[in-house]
Amino acid sequence: MEITLFTNLLGAFGLGAASGLNPWIPLLGLGLAQRLGVVELSSSFDWLGATPTLLVLVALFVLDLIGDKVAVVDSVLHAVGVVIAPASGAVVFAAQENLLSNTHPVLAGGVGLVLGGTVHAARSVLRPAVTATTGGVGNPVISAVEDVVSTVLTVLAVVVPVLAFLTLVGLVAWAVVVLRRWRARRLRDRQARAGAARGPGGVTGASDGSPSTPAPGQPGLP
Repeated sequence: MEITLFTNLLGAFGLGAASGLNPWIPLLGLGLAQRLGVVELSSSFDWLGATPTLLVLVALFVLDLIGDKVAVVDSVLHAVGVVIAPASGAVVFAAQENLLSNTHPVLAGGVGLVLGGTVHAARSVLRPAVTATTGGVGNPVISAVEDVVSTVLTVLAVVVPVLAFLTLVGLVAWAVVVLRRWRARRLRDRQARAGAARGPGGVTGASDGSPSTPAPGQPGLP
C-alpha cells in the first residue's frame, strides 16, 4: 500500500506538469481512468468520473484542441489558462490517493497549482517567440507537440507513474539545455553585431558618410 501511494505521488507530478501544457487532458484522462476502474480517486473527487463531467471535459478539450491552433484565439486561451492550468494541476495532484494527498490534501493541491502554473507560464513565454520567428506558422506545430506530451505524461502517470516522473525529469533537463544553448547563441549574435558595428580596429564608422578626423600624429587626407 505504501509503495502504491509513493508511486502515485510520482505520477501526480506528471499529471501536474501535463496540466500546464493542456489543462483538459489530465482531467479527462484521470476521469476516464476512474470511470474504468483503473485508478482510485479520493472520495471528494469522484465527480471527475461522472458522465456529465466527462462530457463537459470532452467538449472543452475539443474546443481547446482546435482553438489553440489558431493565431489570435490561442492568445486568448493562454490568458484564460493563467487560471485554468493551475486549477487543473491542483485538482489532478490532489485527486488520486498518494502519500501527500492522503496526509496533507491542501498542500498537495498547492504543489499541483504551482506545478501547473509554472509549466503554463513557460509555454506562454515560448509561444510569442515562436509566433515572432515563424509568423504564426509554427504555432499549430508547437501546440500539437504540447498536446502529445500532455497526453503521454497523463497516460504514463496512470499506467506507469514512475516512468511519468522520469519522463518529466528528462523533459526538464532537455528544456534547461535548450534554454542555455539559446541564450549562448543570442549572446554570440549580440557580440558579432557589436563587433561589426565597431568595424576594423574597433573604431565605429561614421554613419553620415563624412570624413573622419585623423588621429594625432597621422597626416590628414589631401
